[in-house]
Amino acid sequence: MSAVPSPTTRTFDAIVIGAGHNGLVCANYLAKAGLSVAVLERRGVVGGAAVTEEIAPGFRASIFSYLMSLLHPRIIRDFDLKRHGLEVLPCSDMISPVSDDDYIVFSDDMKKTQASFAKFSAKDAAAYPAFDAYLQEATRIVRQVLFDTPVDPARRDWRTFKDGAELLWKYRKVGRKMYRIVDMMTMSAYDFLREWFEDDRVMAVLAYYASIGTFAGPKTPGSAYVIMHHIMGEHEGAGGWGFIKGGMGAITQALASAARAQGVTIITEAAIKEVRVTNGRATEVITDGGDVYRAKVIASNASARTLYLDLVGEKHLPDEVVREIKGYRTFGTAFKMNIACERPPQYKILDKVRADGAIGSFSYPTYMHIAPDIDYLERAYDDAKYGWYSSRPFITPVVPTIVDDTLAPPGKHVVNLFGGHAPYTLKGGDWATERENFKKTVFDTIEAFAPGFSNDVIEAQLLVAPDIERIVALPQGHIFHGELSTDQLFFQRPVSGYADYRTPIAGLYVCGSSMHPGGGVSGIPGHNAAREILKDMKKKMP
Repeated sequence: MSAVPSPTTRTFDAIVIGAGHNGLVCANYLAKAGLSVAVLERRGVVGGAAVTEEIAPGFRASIFSYLMSLLHPRIIRDFDLKRHGLEVLPCSDMISPVSDDDYIVFSDDMKKTQASFAKFSAKDAAAYPAFDAYLQEATRIVRQVLFDTPVDPARRDWRTFKDGAELLWKYRKVGRKMYRIVDMMTMSAYDFLREWFEDDRVMAVLAYYASIGTFAGPKTPGSAYVIMHHIMGEHEGAGGWGFIKGGMGAITQALASAARAQGVTIITEAAIKEVRVTNGRATEVITDGGDVYRAKVIASNASARTLYLDLVGEKHLPDEVVREIKGYRTFGTAFKMNIACERPPQYKILDKVRADGAIGSFSYPTYMHIAPDIDYLERAYDDAKYGWYSSRPFITPVVPTIVDDTLAPPGKHVVNLFGGHAPYTLKGGDWATERENFKKTVFDTIEAFAPGFSNDVIEAQLLVAPDIERIVALPQGHIFHGELSTDQLFFQRPVSGYADYRTPIAGLYVCGSSMHPGGGVSGIPGHNAAREILKDMKKKMP
């Protein structure tokens, strides 16, 4: 009988809780500055929601996040991630079926998109270049803000005044363009798009992004901003999107490889029981197994809600922080299905798409949206708003194996389906009994556009919000660690007064997607948190 190892005590300059991409980014920057760093991961594999795992013998899939769009080029360069195995593969232009025999193409090629829009509205085709320029200008402004640390406008100290003045001066040339940001933060996607376009099918191509990962529909106030959040990626590709060779886990494996090369210690199967606070300062991290990790700095890639309420505890927090973090909205309605199959969906429009040359040199449309018009998107939200899953969900089917032969046996394929809405809790029902019914609903939806797809399925893994919460510890399964709504962005994310990656507890920071600028595989919260940590450490140096 083997002996149970005794709990250990180890000391580092910094501890990072969670080996998701932001935790690894933060650890890399801290190690680059010369700190000894340990990363503690609850699961047996690094990566958080950016992982590649087997779903059937010989088939591997990006289990949660599924497309590259937001990982910032600065982070790729700073740690030479390409040398550590990161390779971005192209995906086709996005194809959106609108009927049994027609579709819309959404492309980086302006003329191609215009020609597709013109089939449904000459006015919308003519308006698109001006709209795109308008949106891109607004996006360029927001891209600059991504790397800013939110200031607390309620503070009246000299440092806050100085930081606020610097921020205002930095954006002094924005001028009237700031009204564009205000519009997108407050308007519904539908109202915002209706100022430019007339056809509901054209609008749905853009409004689709407003529903991804959020508990909102295209007619929900504030949903226009989410469109912009999804197009902020700066690498080249179809709308800034692409596949990662080997799946999304290759991103976090590259970050882990870069971290280890800098001396970072990564420990898996190290679930955290407690962040110990002594005299108002975080001093230790205690694992479920009793191991103790001491450090002057502790950064949490876990959800801020989990950190505050479960790992630290209310007794160490101001009442106002407890109230706000309990009210922080994390109700997830996104679902994911990872499918091993004989062949990808054979859409009714497939022959026409190929004959038209709509996917260029690709043999198959690797990136699709299923949501024919605005009303389709809104009805999908309506079902969830009243407590049930969508009777016809919107779905993004992607087929990485068209360009990546590392994920499936020769001639076979992996299809990732992402969509909404499938609420975390069901009114008058339970996922334990509704899972198979919902899976049938998803397949019925796909088969309305690609008849017979179910016959080609070898294995299908369905993940709804409770599964996402259970596996990767995202409260209520929210993929962005919290809604991307006006009251939960910038200096109010996740709670007012502590949006600068710091917490009410000295030495304790948050480096995950609960912080500005929010969710998506960008690495920016990890970057920004590391910058603030190092800034604080420099101040304390003699």
